[in-house]
Amino acid sequence: MKNKTFVINIILIFLVVIIAVVPLIMLNGAEFSGSDDQAENAISDLQTDYKPWFSPVWEPPSGEVESLLFSLQAAIGAGIIGYYFGRKSKKKD
Repeated sequence: MKNKTFVINIILIFLVVIIAVVPLIMLNGAEFSGSDDQAENAISDLQTDYKPWFSPVWEPPSGEVESLLFSLQAAIGAGIIGYYFGRKSKKKD
């Protein structure tokens, strides 16, 4: 029974990876702008001589990758919090 559960989990992980990677390959040149870009534009409109304090160490190749990384970060955080509360609720006092 454990072996069957393991295989199902591996298949689900593989499907999640496929769902995350396929849109990045298919929409290679698409552009999405987020609130950071809008804030940067608003600041440069108000203060024309504004210079950023620092530059990013690594710039994602596109907006989709940036959105993907943000979503993955949120999903991992939600998973950790859900795991913690699930374990906490199962504990016997």
